Amino acid sequence: MAQALHSAATAPWVQSLALLCLCAAYLQGGLAKARDFAGAVAEMRHFGLAPAAPLAAATIALQLGASALVVSGWYRWVGALALAGFTVLAAFLADRFWQAAPAERRRAANAFFEHWGLAGGFVLVAWHDLGGLHGT
Repeated sequence: MAQALHSAATAPWVQSLALLCLCAAYLQGGLAKARDFAGAVAEMRHFGLAPAAPLAAATIALQLGASALVVSGWYRWVGALALAGFTVLAAFLADRFWQAAPAERRRAANAFFEHWGLAGGFVLVAWHDLGGLHGT
């Protein structure tokens, strides 16, 4: 039983699926922003970011480009660290639960810490790709 579980969990397609799942929100977000660029610019303005249009374009490029690196394996660690950094910045920008109204505080706190979980996952991907397993 343990050997069968090990074989199933370490099959090559499992890593591919896991990386795709890890990047799913960024792929969806980047595509949605690209399809509705005016909405993406409005989102930048909502968060007080300027110049809004170039930052929206950079966000789209980062979300799609870094996700492509992670999923493809080509400079995966670069894409993973880029998405980790982006995610931490986004959490501090969009999920300020400490400033939220009491009715919104729990949702914002959950989103904030979920973003940190994603960032940790991306750091682990980079750590693995840079040879982190050799030291353990």
